[in-house]
Parts: sequence; structure tokens; C-alpha cells
Amino acid sequence: MQCLKDPLKAQYNGGIVVNPELNDGLNGWSILGDAKIDNIVSSDGNKFIIASERKGPYHGFSQKFQLEKDKFYVVSGWVQVNHGDDANLAVIFKTQSGFQHAAWAIAKSGCWSMFKGGLVVNASGPAQLYFETNNTAIDIWADSISVKPFSQEEWNSHQSQTIEKVRKSKVAIQVVDSQGKPLPNATISLVQGRANFPFGVAINKNILNNKAYQNWFFSRFKFTVFEDEMKWYSTETSQGKIDYSTSDAMVNLCKSKGVSIRGHNIFWDDPSMQPKWVPSLNPQQLSAAAGKRVTSVVTKYRGQVIHWDVMNENLHFNFFESKLGAGASATYYRLTSLLDKKATLFLNDYNTIEDQRDGASSPTNYLNKIKQLRAGRYTGPLGIGLEGHFVTPSQPYIRSALDTLASAKLPIWITELDVQSSPNQAKFLDQIIKEVVGHPAVQGLLIWSAWKPSGCYRMCLTDNNFKNLPTGDVVDKARATLSHEGLIGTTNAEGYFETSLFHGDYKAIITHPSMTYSSFHHNLTVIPTTESDEIRLLSYKFTAT
Repeated sequence: MQCLKDPLKAQYNGGIVVNPELNDGLNGWSILGDAKIDNIVSSDGNKFIIASERKGPYHGFSQKFQLEKDKFYVVSGWVQVNHGDDANLAVIFKTQSGFQHAAWAIAKSGCWSMFKGGLVVNASGPAQLYFETNNTAIDIWADSISVKPFSQEEWNSHQSQTIEKVRKSKVAIQVVDSQGKPLPNATISLVQGRANFPFGVAINKNILNNKAYQNWFFSRFKFTVFEDEMKWYSTETSQGKIDYSTSDAMVNLCKSKGVSIRGHNIFWDDPSMQPKWVPSLNPQQLSAAAGKRVTSVVTKYRGQVIHWDVMNENLHFNFFESKLGAGASATYYRLTSLLDKKATLFLNDYNTIEDQRDGASSPTNYLNKIKQLRAGRYTGPLGIGLEGHFVTPSQPYIRSALDTLASAKLPIWITELDVQSSPNQAKFLDQIIKEVVGHPAVQGLLIWSAWKPSGCYRMCLTDNNFKNLPTGDVVDKARATLSHEGLIGTTNAEGYFETSLFHGDYKAIITHPSMTYSSFHHNLTVIPTTESDEIRLLSYKFTAT
């Protein structure tokens, strides 16, 4: 999020970029379109490239590469403009099959901004990197540019290492007898209770009177979000006539099963998603109605939801801002925070990780929206909600986007994950789940697959008899991967059993031939630690009486 006086060194020493830090003149770089390019040395000796006298949005400097199919490319660098307002800058590769956006930056005058992104290509062949912005009156400056390829094996290995480090802790369990002596050859069976990593699925009102739906859902998940039932157009179809009966029934059902709920949503900034009576209100009437809406729904469900999506999709839309002024979102975040002191308030939008062509909700614009909220005097808890409605995922772009967003040091949740129907739907879903669970900044994941007899929004997990579809099998496998179902171990000569466990609650069932009773159990909670790998060991001592 910082804009620096000098750029940092190129990541990965530039990877496959020739002359990444411009210390060798313009070697490796060429003109694209109609522009002038120069190698410039700053007053403190830093060298960088400038594109000036640009006649078109994409005109400037470029570099050509040979990219390989099945490689993951991470792209990064630093940019600046010479004067004027901040510029939205796209980092693009021209390939044999078309144009691929790899990253976005907000380039400022007077300091260097970092960009980070990624891409994969459909076929091996030539590719040309260039930078694009609509404002042709500005000069583009760039430095420390990197394009780093990774193999599938390297990518997956990093994913596994991150999961081991961030989602798990090393655990040592010692079993001793009633005299405190180590008990070797004791059998320890671990049964996992509530997992530390929230993993859930959206539901809708169809669950209320459908036992098969309830059995399928509640046997698997402890986190959910309602598809429509808490939205304004569902609870106040006519002005002043507020009906929470359906959402109440769903909240009560979830509470009875120990399932946590995200509050989705208080407002939706899309003009087409308002209650039918709202668009015709004048600004004064809208302000009054919106104030009543916040007070009504938040006081109704405070203490019963863990999050609020206060202004849904306000990176793409601005219904409330267009009627009530630029500070409308911040106003309602402040009001919600006053009414509910416990819930985390979230931004929530689409295409930030799923479609790198969409500059409106790019990671850098998302960070900018956070700054706007803070500038609007909202200082309370804030979370980053990423919907995740995918067509074809780009794993390097997902990871790089999450890296960028993580710089805000706020909780990140994937809130509405689904994948468009295709022969690769289940495969893509599996890739995305692994990518987001493997990122240390992601704190929760919800699948957007609320069941309807007529079909789900874009992706179902079951058929109408609640038998898993291939997508449901992917979700079940992911849940199993994040748990330790059926884990059994045996203590060594010193009475110890050591393993690595996902964070969460467990019941350890211990048996030994010498025990008077057939078994006994202890409860334990495995928590994240901040210590180094060498001392990240949680120790438990159980006495077999």
C-alpha cells in the first residue's frame, strides 16, 4: 500500500526480464507504438525507463519473451507518472491467442508504487509485455520489473509448505500412568471437533422444511451465509412493511446447530438490486429509509452474525453515492459499527481475484476503496470480502492479488465462491480452493451453492436428492484435507506421540492394555503460534488413571 521515494530491488532478480533494473541502458527494451523512451538517472543514482510523447494508451516501452504453457508466471515491478492525478495502469502481455492482463497499478506522481500480478498462457510461444493507461498526456516511468516462471511442482510445493506452516502446528502428546511414568505403546485416536479455518456453504429458505437438505448441510458445515433472505429487497418489499420471518427461521435453525452466519447484506450499491420502491425516493427520503434499514436489520441480528457486508459491490456500483454523496458508504459503516460492536464489517465485491481484466475492482483499487473508507472517518473493524465467481481461474493472478490485498493487514474471506459450468468445473474448483486455503492471509471460505429445485445460482454441489455432484466431492475432499478424520498414533518409549495438526478442537481417545477402563479421553485445542519453526511445538500431558 506504500508509495516509496525509491523502488525496491526487482523480485527474483527480475526472473526472465533482460535488464530489469535498467542498469544497462535500454538493453532488452523497445518502443511499442508511437512514443519516445529513455533511460533516466535520478539525483540519487537510481536508473529507470521513461515513456514520453505517447500517442495512444498502449504506446510506450515493451519487452518480448518466450512463455511456456503449464508454467505459472509471477509479474511485479514499480511504476510512477510524471505529473497530474493518479493513473490506473494496466500491465498486459500480448500473446498468440490475444491480450492478457497480468496486473494493475495506481501510478502516482512523486513516488514509486508497486504492482504484482500473474498469468498463465494457453500455448508456448512469443509474448510482449507492455503498460497501458488511457491518459496519454502523462509519461510512464518503470523500474525493477520481474517476470518469474514457476513449474507446477514448485507452485504446489509452496502451497503445501504454506498450509503446513500457517494452518497447522506441531503437537507432542505424552501419556503417563498414575505414577507419572511414561506409557509406551498407548494408542491415541484423534477426533476433530470445530476446525479453526472457517469453511462453509451458502443456504437459502429451501432448507427450512427439507430434512434431506438439512442433513446434508449440517453434517458438514459450521459456517454459512444466506443467499437472499437477509437482503433489503427480501425483508422490506413494501416501504415500512418489514418481514423478518424467513430470515428469523433460518437464523434460529443455524443457531440450534451451532452454525455461524455472515450478515449479507445491509445494502447493495447496484441500482438494479434495490427494493422496488427505493429508486423513486428523493435524496432526503432515501437517507431516512436507509437509516431505518441499518438500524432495523443490525439491531435485529447483532450478536447473531459474525460479519456484516455493509455496502455490497461498491467498487462496481454507486447507487447510494450518486444519491447521497461520495461519503455514503463510510456513513453506513460508521452507523453499523455503532449499532453492533462485535461483528467485523466487510467490503464485498467480485472480479478482484477472478477476472484480471476488470480494473474497477483490481487489488489496487480495492486497497484504494479501503483508504476512502478510512478517510471517511470509519475507523472500526474492517474485512476484505472477495466473492470469487470464476470462469477460468489463473492461479498466479489469484495468489498475487491476495499478496497485494494482504498488505492492508485486514482479514480476507472468500465469500461467494463458485465456478461457471463447464467440463472443467470441478477441476477448477479444486484448484481455487487449494490456492485460497494455501494463502496465509485468507481467514475463511464460503461456497455460493445454495440449493434450489430449479438449480443453483451457477454451481450446485448436489443433485435434487442431495447426492454429491463432482463439485460436492471436491468440497468434501477439501474438508477432509483440512481435518484429521481417522488419525491414529502410538506412543513411543517415552510415552510421546508427535504429529502436525490443523488448528482447531480435538478429542484424544487413548487406550492401553494396562488400563483399568478400556479407554479415556482428553480435549485439546491446537492454536496458531507465532514462534519460529524450531519451537512451534505444542505439548500436552495426559495421565491414564
